[in-house]
Amino acid sequence: MKTEKRGGNWTAYYDPDTNRYFAEIMYTSREGREQYDFEITAEIYSRLGTFHDDLDNERLIQTAKRTYSFENTMYGTLGPERVVWDEEANEAMNKSVKKRAEKKEKKKNKKD
Repeated sequence: MKTEKRGGNWTAYYDPDTNRYFAEIMYTSREGREQYDFEITAEIYSRLGTFHDDLDNERLIQTAKRTYSFENTMYGTLGPERVVWDEEANEAMNKSVKKRAEKKEKKKNKKD
């Protein structure tokens, strides 16, 4: 099974060690940055990337349980605003992403 899927503003992850699925949507522009993390289901994960319009993928992700949000835009509050909706799921996603990055780095170092 593919353990990562990507779109224009979103990335979805499957962690085979915990059998959990996560996704993040990130917007970056001159006006600032927004990031939204979700714990998604296997059904949502399997449908991601099957739409012609990337916005449909983002809408599908947004139907899942939100675990974290970060907004730092010139249109928002005076400073960055962070909300952790589900601490345990947020930590699990961060561990999964870190583990994935370490595996990629090991593969890269083996090739060199």
